[in-house]
Amino acid sequence: MYRILHIVGGELNGGAARGAYWLHLGLKRLGVDSKILTNSFDTLGDKDVITVADSTKNKIKVKFYSHLDALPVSLYRNRKEIIFSTGFAGGNIFNTDILKDIDIVHLHWINAGFVNIKYLSCIKKPIVWTMRDMWPMTGGCHYTMGCNSYSSNCGQCPQLGSKLSFDISSLIIARKKKYFPKTIKLVGISSWLSECAQQSSLFHEFDIQTISNNIDTTQFFPVDKIVARNILGIPQDVKVILAGATNLENFYKGFDKFLAAITYLPNDKIHVVFLGTLSQGALKKINFPCTNLGYLHDTVSLRIAYSAADVFVAPSIMDAFGKTLAEAMSCGTPTVCFDATGPKDIVDHKQNGFRAKPFDPKDLAYGIQWLLHQDEQQYRKISDNAKEKVKKYFDNYVIAKRYKKLYSSILEAEHSHC
Repeated sequence: MYRILHIVGGELNGGAARGAYWLHLGLKRLGVDSKILTNSFDTLGDKDVITVADSTKNKIKVKFYSHLDALPVSLYRNRKEIIFSTGFAGGNIFNTDILKDIDIVHLHWINAGFVNIKYLSCIKKPIVWTMRDMWPMTGGCHYTMGCNSYSSNCGQCPQLGSKLSFDISSLIIARKKKYFPKTIKLVGISSWLSECAQQSSLFHEFDIQTISNNIDTTQFFPVDKIVARNILGIPQDVKVILAGATNLENFYKGFDKFLAAITYLPNDKIHVVFLGTLSQGALKKINFPCTNLGYLHDTVSLRIAYSAADVFVAPSIMDAFGKTLAEAMSCGTPTVCFDATGPKDIVDHKQNGFRAKPFDPKDLAYGIQWLLHQDEQQYRKISDNAKEKVKKYFDNYVIAKRYKKLYSSILEAEHSHC
């Protein structure tokens, strides 16, 4: 039996961490001894989730490390108000007894002061790192938004508003080159992310493969549309367009593209629904009847929201995968996205959704209308295709089998060198 320790930063009910947790559950179904080490305050009632925030004192320490990690970034007064992680802060979580009985350390999202990158060199076990955004390969940003400096040594970081070749982004890249073990097995959660890693100055010589992100299809399945809309108070005689993300106004989520796209739609019999954090100012820009459900923490509420919609729209400019697309499709709701980055792995054009020209709001609008105007029989076929795609390729049990195969190859190679 393999003994795997997942290192997962952030709250386990959050975006990147949820994918890691579902993988953990899939591995346990396969008989793998899987455990999670996290700084999450909530362990989800799982005895195999170990948190460093296990006391009031340690919770304060977690918050302190998070603030400490962000402190150097605050010196850049012209920076964009977006997440930028240094990897400078964090205790040596690998200097614990927990590693003694572990075969493989599996890193996921390790930011917000959870892991100080200098301690990665202390790990004496094989390491798998699932890249859940671009941070592992960059000088601190989580999405580069068109900047290609990560393919060299960073510096003059546009997200920091920096004009200096030697700035904190170049320092972070240098630290990563110093402390990242060269034997790490890297996994991109989309083909696009793996390609980015192969082009980076940090990882161009590393072993990189693609294993998609996963969702738990036992939790995401269709609810009767009439029932779902009654629960949410949404009219039955309208076409419902759903858009959602943890924070819809994150710069890489493309909310402005969505706003531009819906101006091309006919202003009748359409109701727009939003999931996630969205300001009142943004809501006022919508010229359609709309419902803001806010941030939904539980899968039951998400399942109902996805099922209530006729189409889910994900207008991201950059996305490592696009978990919300897969969740919506698993609930039988076809999706529209741009034919770019992670989402292009999920949506098959005009089979289970629509891939619009990057980053054309007019074509995004065309894709929405194309789905909304399908006859009932064709729409049902597209809906069934969406469910089948997710179950076949992105279910956590399916993805867990691929990771188990990866673990086997790593441990076999280890034993052959002994």
